[in-house]
Amino acid sequence: MPPAMCRLPFVVTIHDLIHLHYGTLLHRTYYNKIISPFLGGADRILTVSEYSRSEILAWSGLPSERVVSIHNGVSTEFALDGDVFQPGFPYVLYVGNRKKHKNLERLIQGFGKARLDSEIRLAISGVENQKLVELATKSGISSQLVFLGRIEEKALPSIYRGALAACFVSLYEGFGLPPLEAMACGTPVLTSNVTSLPEVVGDAALMVEPHDVEAIADGLKRLVEDFFLRDELRRKGLERAKRFNWDKTAELTWQVLQQAAKS
Repeated sequence: MPPAMCRLPFVVTIHDLIHLHYGTLLHRTYYNKIISPFLGGADRILTVSEYSRSEILAWSGLPSERVVSIHNGVSTEFALDGDVFQPGFPYVLYVGNRKKHKNLERLIQGFGKARLDSEIRLAISGVENQKLVELATKSGISSQLVFLGRIEEKALPSIYRGALAACFVSLYEGFGLPPLEAMACGTPVLTSNVTSLPEVVGDAALMVEPHDVEAIADGLKRLVEDFFLRDELRRKGLERAKRFNWDKTAELTWQVLQQAAKS
């Protein structure tokens, strides 16, 4: 939240403008009538991707040099070596919340249409949700949907490592950490070809149109059944994830803060 009045130079971070796309009227009013005018006093606005930067510039009307994109990093705990989660069945993994833009409904429908081996589960972080259970039943995969419950941060890398693939077919992301976390753990990724996600994953993930259930189904089937594709994405993903680290993020952020302090 930028201050209404401040005599000192200040820097504010806006991760994304998701509330303008998927928020309520109150969210949109708050951003347009309060946050946007106050941004005029900021020396710099930080954001986490070039996609978010372009949205913020178009929305705010600020000069391009005032908005700076600095990518997020991946914690060192997310690595190829370490414990591997072994639940007793192969699984495709989704990590994230249940908000509308996460597109879980289409992921479940796509999993049903992919007609994967009946032993393969779709494992979703968080507690059981009746709406998703009903959708899984309707999609013919009620026996294949598994809820992993609340996952402790220290356990998450092992769960990524144990997955056949990680799926993140979100409709909107300002950055999107789960695909990178999965890549850093050596897990191939299926993700969306929209918003910031292509910028983050590069050519190291299989990308699909997230509104297209058939495309999601085809992507899942390819990723699970094509060993050579999984191996290629695993290799590319490990290299891609190395580009994103918190030390680099901190260094670039510090440079912006120093520049603001001198202004």
